[in-house]
Amino acid sequence: MLKTCSRCGIVPENHICPYKKHRNKDSDDKLNKFRKSKQWTNKSIEVRTRDKFLCQVCIRNKYNTINTYNYNKLEVHHIIPLHENFDKRLDNDNLITLCCYHHKLADLGQIPRGELQEMLL
Repeated sequence: MLKTCSRCGIVPENHICPYKKHRNKDSDDKLNKFRKSKQWTNKSIEVRTRDKFLCQVCIRNKYNTINTYNYNKLEVHHIIPLHENFDKRLDNDNLITLCCYHHKLADLGQIPRGELQEMLL
């Protein structure tokens, strides 16, 4: 049996969305405050500029890429998530530009962290 997850699409009935994992409320407040900060906005623009406003997975034609030069719906991804290591939140070697599709795959662990880090070299 399948069901629909608002973040992941059509998934098995026993699917647990990674976006709904129970975390410490204080930690969530800290993360949300950071995501709204001017510091993050500036860093996000810096990383997108560094990556030439292109999804770094699409440009390598990996993981079901449709458009090689994808500059639509770009997001900056933390390779090591904020809830695992908040200290790396602004490290250039922990940030990569991805389209929303590949960002979702990376969050789900379907694109290995090591592979994302290699793309930064």
